[in-house]
This record gives sequence, C-alpha cells and structure tokens, in this order.
Amino acid sequence: MDRPIRKAVFPAAGLGTRFLPATKAQPKEMLVLVDKPVIQYGVEEAVQSGVDNIVIVTGRGKNAIEDHFDVAVELESFLEQRGKKEQLEEIRKITRLIQVSYVRQGEPLGLGHAVLVTKNLIGNEPFAVILGDDVIDATPPALKQLIDVFQKVDGPVLAVERVPEEDVSSYGVVAIDETADLGPRVHRIKDLVEKPRREDAPSNLAIIGRYILTPDIFASLEATARDRTGEIQLTNGLRHLLRTRPVYACEIEGVRHDTGNKLGFLKALVYFALRRPDLAEPFRRYLETLDLKIGVGSGS
Repeated sequence: MDRPIRKAVFPAAGLGTRFLPATKAQPKEMLVLVDKPVIQYGVEEAVQSGVDNIVIVTGRGKNAIEDHFDVAVELESFLEQRGKKEQLEEIRKITRLIQVSYVRQGEPLGLGHAVLVTKNLIGNEPFAVILGDDVIDATPPALKQLIDVFQKVDGPVLAVERVPEEDVSSYGVVAIDETADLGPRVHRIKDLVEKPRREDAPSNLAIIGRYILTPDIFASLEATARDRTGEIQLTNGLRHLLRTRPVYACEIEGVRHDTGNKLGFLKALVYFALRRPDLAEPFRRYLETLDLKIGVGSGS
C-alpha cells in the first residue's frame, strides 16, 4: 500500500497571547529562532519528508506569514546586485521548494476547527497536520517517521511523546491497546482524553504537534460538539473517528521543543544556536562567561 502524503496543514490563526507585547503586531509564528521564523522549521521538515504542498490556516494580522513565503523581488534584486549570493540562495530556497495555499479561519475556534476549514483544499486524500509551536530536531524528520508508519497501518497516525506525569494535564493523552503488536514505538489507540487530570490520565503518552489524518476526519469534526470554551478540539474529533476506524500513535524519536511558551522558546533558541557550526563555539564560550547567580532584575 502506497498512498502518498502530498499536503501539510499548518494552523496559524492563533492570537499568540503568551508572547505579548511582541505578538501585538507580528504573528507568533514569525518569532525568530536564530535566523529563521518558527514556522519555517516546520515547513522545512515537511519538505524534507517529501511534502511540498503547504496549506496555512491564517487569520487577521497574519500577513507577515504570506509575505515571508512569497517571492521578494526587490530584496532579491538588491542582494543580487550586491553579490550576496549565499543570502540570496537562502531566501530563494524555501519558496522554490513549496507550493503554498492560504485559508482564513475567521475566528480562532480551536485546532479541530482550523483543520475543518481546510476541507475543500485537502479534498479526498490523506494529509499531514504540523503545529509550528513544536519544533522537532529528528533524523529522519518527525513527519517522515509518521508517514512511514502510515504506509504500514493505512490509518490516521498521531505523534506522541512520553511526558512526566505532572505534565499530562497540559496535553491530549492516549490510552493504548497493549495487546496490539505493531512493532517498536507504534501503538493502536483505544481512547483519547483532552487535558486529563493527573489521576485520570490513561497513560503518559501525550499527543504532540504532528498528525497524519485521513479525509474522514472532516465528517467527525463536523459531528463534534464544541467544548465549554466554544472550540472544536481535534482530540475530540479523533475520538469520534475512533468509533469507526483504527487510529494509531507513533512515539517520535528526536528532540522536541515547545516554542509556544517563553521558557520553551528560550530553550529552543539556545539549542539551535549550539547546533550551528558558525555560532556554536563562540556562543558556548559566551554562555560559560555568564554569572548564573545574577538575580532576576539585576543590572550587574
């Protein structure tokens, strides 16, 4: 069985309130990790996984995302005239490799709703969903790991990660069928619970920001009631889908950074700076000079 994954959905209509005031006038997806916006890490992962048709779900104030993935004629001309070939190639690289479509969500009514508004663009084929907040350094890429599992099981596959028990209430969590032998790191899901209390969590396998979904998810999302906040949760839509077909989980091998919060963003910034050959040594030396006893708010 070989059903190619050709499209990847990037929900990007959220308001980014955790990063105010920085996100008052710019999308949180455009916050920069070293020298690339967060969303570009996910787009590059999709391309490295063989997926070049990108669908970005946007809302008001997200024009910078569209500009970033558009051709910048004036900038390219300037760099060309100045002989800055490396910088020119860098900004051309990603736009050459992808086809981008945009759909407006209107109101940020949850991840499930963000996926649902892509129905007409996706059509009747399996597709990926990438949450840009989760930046994953993995070989092979996290999305490729999911695609490989999908080709074997021919059903929806969710990326999961084992998290500390005290953190389970921040995630959707899966219950797995212990009797299903699907190989290392692959599980058949029995149930999904959105942000359970620690004592109610069926496992510590938390859903993280990568999915391979099949088109029947749209009917399940349409049948899913809004939660108490008025949002349609993707986890609840998947729970509905689970009534009619098997759904699987794959434990991703790699290093994940949740850049959707300030501490996670700062950790990711340090991590990726230290992965850069041109920055690693001088940055490491700088970190070693810091007086880590400096108090919060201290100017010395």
